[in-house]
Amino acid sequence: MVYRVSLGTNPRLERALESLALPRLSPEDDFTGKRLLFTLAVDEAGADPSLFTLLRRLRTEPGALEGAAAAMVADGSGELYTKSSAQALALACSMAGACLPGRALVEATGSLYNHHIQAANRGLSWEETYFRRVEELAARLETFAPPRFDRPRVLMLHASDQRRSNTLALGRAVLERLSDRCDVREIGLLNGTVHDCRGCGYHQCLHFAQNSTCFYGGPLSEEVFPAILESDLLLFLCPNYNDALGANLVALINRMTGLVVQQDLGAKYVAGVVASGYSGGDLVARQLLGAMCLNRGLILPPRALLLETAHDPGDALRAPGIARRLDEFSAGLSKIVGSGEKLA
Repeated sequence: MVYRVSLGTNPRLERALESLALPRLSPEDDFTGKRLLFTLAVDEAGADPSLFTLLRRLRTEPGALEGAAAAMVADGSGELYTKSSAQALALACSMAGACLPGRALVEATGSLYNHHIQAANRGLSWEETYFRRVEELAARLETFAPPRFDRPRVLMLHASDQRRSNTLALGRAVLERLSDRCDVREIGLLNGTVHDCRGCGYHQCLHFAQNSTCFYGGPLSEEVFPAILESDLLLFLCPNYNDALGANLVALINRMTGLVVQQDLGAKYVAGVVASGYSGGDLVARQLLGAMCLNRGLILPPRALLLETAHDPGDALRAPGIARRLDEFSAGLSKIVGSGEKLA
């Protein structure tokens, strides 16, 4: 059963959910082990204040969503704040123990222009497309069963300097802990040959994708994309560059359009290690989950992001309590992807 947790309301959001007649929970209720559809009303000032109350709860109760599955509908009166509000909630949900299916967000901007491509493909109006996608999300959430693997295949992707990188040191420490239970592989993108997406039209991109390549070809098409398709869990190493993902990782994510138009990545998991020299790791974590779960469609497992602050080379592995945090992070990934408990 899917429960609705309302975080503000507006007339269009209510119309989108009317046919579902979902039972309701309040933001203060017990969420453990449940399937939860969070519905966010966003106006010109941002999200409803109830979202921030919920975020405070999830950030201070790390087991509040233990065993739960979560998805979101964000309905805005303007063109701003819907996606940023959803990303903040998605990160809090994962850190509080929830699992998010791929494409766990249906977003409606004020104009609904963000639905115009799908509306044309479906032969529906923009509003009809939005309502249909909400129904489809609720149905996917109700039947969502995270896949399990006897020996998961883990692909670690990074673009870090081998000599200095705290992020790479943390990532390799995670792989070391996973290697007895998983098949692990590492691919570095720091070779100067990763071109960003050139923004091909949909049909041109589809043409290249049908031939398992991209306009640029090169290492991404020849090595990285096949490795992604062969993997069960993608582990991204994300050093915080000016409160943003690094350029090579962004190029990889952008170029993955050629994969997702041809392949459903919804049976794969995504996780990340974020190291910040000063602060702001949550900003980078939100970018990663927004791109890879909410957009590209990979599953975001519980506690999928390891966030650390370390500037000087070697600081990350000298941080107080880091061995315990690495153990817990690695064990959590192995449990959810491997033979862990299934959702209710």
